[in-house]
Amino acid sequence: MAGCQAPPAATETGVPFVADSGSIAIRCGVLIDGLADSPTIDQTVIIRNGRVEKISPGFFRPPSSLPFLDLRDYTCLPGLIDTHTHIGMLPEDSDDYRIYLQRTIDDTHELAARNAKITLLAGFTTIRNVADYLAWVDQDIRDRIRSGEIVGPRIQTGGFYLTIPHGGGDMYIPGVDDSDIPEYYRMGVARGPDQFRAKTKQLVDGGADMIKIIASGAVFGWGGIPGEPEMTPEEIGAVVAVAHDAGLRVSAHAHGAQSVIDSILAGVDTIEHASLADDEGIELAAERGIAFSMDVYNGTYTAEIGPQRGWPEEFLRKNDETTEAQRVVFEKAHAAGVPILYGTDAGVAPHGENARQFEVMVERGMAPMDAIKAATSVAAYHMDWNADVGAVETGRFGDLIAVRGDPLDDVVLLQDVAVVVKGGLVFKLPAALPTSR
Repeated sequence: MAGCQAPPAATETGVPFVADSGSIAIRCGVLIDGLADSPTIDQTVIIRNGRVEKISPGFFRPPSSLPFLDLRDYTCLPGLIDTHTHIGMLPEDSDDYRIYLQRTIDDTHELAARNAKITLLAGFTTIRNVADYLAWVDQDIRDRIRSGEIVGPRIQTGGFYLTIPHGGGDMYIPGVDDSDIPEYYRMGVARGPDQFRAKTKQLVDGGADMIKIIASGAVFGWGGIPGEPEMTPEEIGAVVAVAHDAGLRVSAHAHGAQSVIDSILAGVDTIEHASLADDEGIELAAERGIAFSMDVYNGTYTAEIGPQRGWPEEFLRKNDETTEAQRVVFEKAHAAGVPILYGTDAGVAPHGENARQFEVMVERGMAPMDAIKAATSVAAYHMDWNADVGAVETGRFGDLIAVRGDPLDDVVLLQDVAVVVKGGLVFKLPAALPTSR
């Protein structure tokens, strides 16, 4: 889907995402900038060459050289961020993992490109793709989006999962011998600190933007117990040392109380899920400023859809064991001051439905503005991208979405994003609202 105005020719600037270099003036009836605790009324945002150049109160006639988008009847927000996406898979893959033995690499490329476009048009202009079974596809999609070849969000990629044999990130399928599973699905399987150091170095050299470890069992993984530690503290520490030496952050998939504590003490930067975290782990995270990326909506989707699709009983049982527990931890962690990141595990929930999680976050005690910050400026900070995304602010990329109505009164409105602007280029717009000059 082409932008509403053609970008200038890409040039080698040394700045990532050079394809997103549009220029436009946008009038916002209400602006939630992702930083302030309250919105502002009637703001005009000037985006030039992909970045916000100026934000002015009230309406003024923009330069005639700029396209103009009149959103006086809309609420504008920063482009949303999802910190737990898997663009190379679908939730229905959980019907039968043997689909991975039938799907070709080209199939996965096509699938990931389609998911990337759907995610962008849903209003998520940035994602942290925290690994997939076919890791290098995501980096290819990232680079094709950056070059302007295909449409999608800004992507921070994790490469392959770092996991123990038959752990939560291993492509293990009951009844299928490991030798019958392509090696590219099992690139991150290791045991012992030395092997994990070598695998992490391979990720660094391969171009990963961040590192993902499976510290304790996955809900949608065979045999493991979500609360049972898988990687040892020494193995986690080995990964963290290599990653931090390369300037990369580490996210730990950790459901269990002990694995949450082990991961924090080993130096990881963020924790995913934390479903069974105890008070000690929550206190430790708050004390050290370690963020939790919590997919508090997905359990509802699994409980509703899983039985209809015939998902394995093991997956449904583990989903029941972790869904409500995770929501209770969410409430406690938020109250304790743990930074919360918006992350929907979008390989379990359908791509494009990422925003369903806002409603659950608000139901469980988070103010709508804080939920929005979790998906904008707070997420950007913990991704180390806060100089570029996460807020409508001078100097950052011109990423902006708009909805009709007030999402602070009804956060469900964010499930129906009407306008998507990324890097000053318009990718989604109601037919009745054209840009003008």
